[in-house]
Order: sequence, then C-alpha cells, then structure tokens
Amino acid sequence: MACVLTSGRSEPCSDAIGGIKKLYLIDYIEDAFTVASAEATAISASVTVVYEYDLWNDGNTFVETFTQDANNGTSVYEQVVTVALKKQSKLFAQELSLIVKARPIAVVLDRMDNYKIVGISDGTVSTGSLESGGAKADFNGINLTLTATEVNPAPYLDAATTTAFIALIDATPETP
Repeated sequence: MACVLTSGRSEPCSDAIGGIKKLYLIDYIEDAFTVASAEATAISASVTVVYEYDLWNDGNTFVETFTQDANNGTSVYEQVVTVALKKQSKLFAQELSLIVKARPIAVVLDRMDNYKIVGISDGTVSTGSLESGGAKADFNGINLTLTATEVNPAPYLDAATTTAFIALIDATPETP
C-alpha cells in the first residue's frame, strides 16, 4: 500500500474551542458503525439505545495520541476520554458497575458540535474514581476514564448518521 500525502493545511481562523459537552455510551456491538474516509456513514440496526451523559463543567477531555513505530511497522491511535460526572447516587453506582464491566463504545460531542466515535473496535473503561472532597465546595461525583487503542483516528459522524444516532438516545436518563 502506498502511503502518499494528499494535501497540506493552511492556518485556520481562531474560532475553535476545546472540551466536550456530552458523552454517549452504547453497548459494544461489532461493526456498530459503517466507516469510510474517517467518517461514520451509517449506524447498525443492532444499536437500539444510546445513553447520554451531560457534561456542563470544564475538565472533560478527549485526547487522541498517535504512535508510529518504524521498527515494527505499526501505527496506532490511543483515544482517551476523561469526564467528571457530578453528584454520586445509589442508582448511578449500580450503572457505573455495569459500565466498568462492559466494553462500551463512546461517542463524544465536542464544543464545536462534532460527534466522534471512541473505541469503535477496542472500547474499554480503564480507570475512575468516586470522590467526595474534604470541603463543602469540593467535587462530589465520579471521574471516569475510557481508553481505546485503534488503528485509525476516531471517525466523525456524518449528518445522516448523527440524526439516526440522536433518535436512539434514551428518553429517561437518571437525574441524580
């Protein structure tokens, strides 16, 4: 396979903002999305429900680190989503137990309104903590980190797939 460059990049406008504003989790399903040219162009009929997590605070991040190893002839993308879910509850503690034991595929909605799939073939929850700080104004909630190692960068959802994806969001989220 020839790896030939296809374009350069000009300096963009200074209108980008960082952070993610929503996290979505779906149960792992092989081939949950059809992907072509770094874009999800369809969602599998096997995906029947999407769980949405609102993220109103700063500190919710998606970082994708690529590593190329010339000795091995490999390249991978490590995808890490870190979120702070405010306020602990008994109901969510039960759900958290399921999230930790499952192998969810995550979709993040960033503050630029891009939907990106994380862990499309290798989703996992790698670490987290339930915290209640020492002072009354300290954080009370769950810090959760999801990590995946993929062969390609996280694909974006195209417009039609985004519409189909949004239609699958669970209409009865927990309110802690």
